Amino acid sequence: MIGGMAAADFRTQIEALRPYLLRYASMQLRSREAAEDAVQETLLAALSAETSFEGRSNLRTWMTGILKHKCVDAMRRAGRESPLAGEDAESAAQDFDALFDERQHWREHPRPWDDPDGALHQKQFLRTLEECLAALPARTAQVFMLREHMGLDTDEICKQLSVTSTHCWVLLYRARMALRMCLEKNWFAK
Repeated sequence: MIGGMAAADFRTQIEALRPYLLRYASMQLRSREAAEDAVQETLLAALSAETSFEGRSNLRTWMTGILKHKCVDAMRRAGRESPLAGEDAESAAQDFDALFDERQHWREHPRPWDDPDGALHQKQFLRTLEECLAALPARTAQVFMLREHMGLDTDEICKQLSVTSTHCWVLLYRARMALRMCLEKNWFAK
């Protein structure tokens, strides 16, 4: 028994989380291939540490925590292996498009909310926010996501991405201003 469940159930539940984890990693890493690698590493890490899962937290929360670390490792590795040159808009759009099927619908839908009107409004806002995030330069979006979504402090971001604190703050400022302008144009003005 692992965290109150049989080993086979544990493996089944972990595999069922794969689409969610892939979606999460795709937003963090902005590369389908890197996201798939991070998810695969997460699944392997979870399976090898299944006896340490005690069920004190939700399995999805535990898996997301592992994935966050794998994403940070992948970002650090990518920063060392590739030049800092900006990603072209077409490449960024392709990575974002991977989240959708051929009919332009999400590959995996979120769970339904209790308030359909509020949910629709929130869904539309989140779609607009994701589009604005996808339009940011890769390094700027990476710093913003590490700070605002993953909750890392500036020192940790600087260490992982090998940037100065001044450069980090500049990138955060640029990200916030670009997101503000994009949301004002594409959400609040409507």
